[in-house]
Amino acid sequence: MQLKIFGRYFGIHKVWLLITVTAFIILSKLGYWQLQRAEEKAIQISQLEQLQQQGELNWQQLAVLSAEQADGVLFAGAGYWLKPYVWLLDNQIVDGKVGYDVIVPVQSTAKSRPLLVNLGWVAAGSSRAVLPELNIPEQLQLQGLVRSKVGGFRLGQNTEGAGWPQRIQQPELEQMAAQLPVSAYPFLLYQQEESPFLPHYQAVVMPPEKHHGYAFQWFMLAIAVVAVALAAARRSGRENEQE
Repeated sequence: MQLKIFGRYFGIHKVWLLITVTAFIILSKLGYWQLQRAEEKAIQISQLEQLQQQGELNWQQLAVLSAEQADGVLFAGAGYWLKPYVWLLDNQIVDGKVGYDVIVPVQSTAKSRPLLVNLGWVAAGSSRAVLPELNIPEQLQLQGLVRSKVGGFRLGQNTEGAGWPQRIQQPELEQMAAQLPVSAYPFLLYQQEESPFLPHYQAVVMPPEKHHGYAFQWFMLAIAVVAVALAAARRSGRENEQE
């Protein structure tokens, strides 16, 4: 099939036309998806900044918040590790090294409601059969960011082995809280200061600027697909003209 546009002939093959249109649509949708992700990240950053302008909450203020209300607030307060409970969040990579995030329940008093706290990262040993040695202080000075939306997709069972410490694949808060002798808060604190381990949590891993960059790349690829298809069609049209 041939088309004449502005006095020039273009050879159009139906199959290649279908492939080109499909590729253009897919690449364009990927570009728009990245733009949407950039907008979501910008909103998330703005919300976190607004919450953090309120300052750090204490135990009494934290106690009256729901999981949704607590997500993104700053918290500071002293507490005690509820022994012997320790979870080791598996497959955490920091500076190219594999290790675990150490999560423990912390109480303000012996009978108070515990708060699950991610104290940070510790390197894994040379063998998965041997868990790292943990030096967890009985008393902890907490200072960090509260998040209620944690965890992610996993395959298979979440926990490995019995006893403590316990290795887990995802921080599933309800499951973890059910293992404690008292009811825990439905959120997780990411320690940022004064930790016996290495805090590394970032609330927003990929900023909006990176999403904009990826969107630009997808749109450029979509334009390139069309440009290549037009060049090929024009070449085919010239060959047919010569015949």
